[in-house]
Amino acid sequence: MAHIDYFFSTLSPYAYLAGTRLEDVAAKHGATITYKPLDVVALFGRTGGTPPKERHPSRQQLRAQELTRQSKKLGLPLNLQPAFWPTNGAPSSYAIIAAQNAGGGDLGKLAHGFLRAVWAEDKDIAQDDVVRAMLADAGFDPALADSGLLSGAEAYAANLEEAALRGVFGAPFYITDNDQRFWGQDRIGDLDLHLAGKL
Repeated sequence: MAHIDYFFSTLSPYAYLAGTRLEDVAAKHGATITYKPLDVVALFGRTGGTPPKERHPSRQQLRAQELTRQSKKLGLPLNLQPAFWPTNGAPSSYAIIAAQNAGGGDLGKLAHGFLRAVWAEDKDIAQDDVVRAMLADAGFDPALADSGLLSGAEAYAANLEEAALRGVFGAPFYITDNDQRFWGQDRIGDLDLHLAGKL
């Protein structure tokens, strides 16, 4: 059975634009997914990247145009200036880690719920009530927001270290069990073809 390690940030607009296409591709090929939320700004610092606000204006302008085009193309509403961005991505990431360990709900729905909350719903995913609501909506116990904070913090930090070691430098980033790497929501089609044995 194929496996995909999914490195992402709950604050990434490009991870938001991925929607649930990764989960659709995995289901199509019987592949499993391990969700590995991380601090993408810290990852930029480790791998030669630059946070969006520090990029040259020409890069920022193109990013805004590209995000707008992609959101229209994919039919996903997107606010280029969300009310709560940036915010602290750790609480939502800890919740995903705790939910993955607990099982029983829909992790893809949970991850996308946090991303949609930032980029389309103007919610602050650092707030406890938002985290609890997202857990419940995806079929998990809202009390997971209170449990496993230490293990969540450890896994969150470990995900960053693993990402840097395995050649990840942005989000979303997908790595298969045979070390094929795919960066960006616009490469999910290539991931699909690879799992089909065509790439």
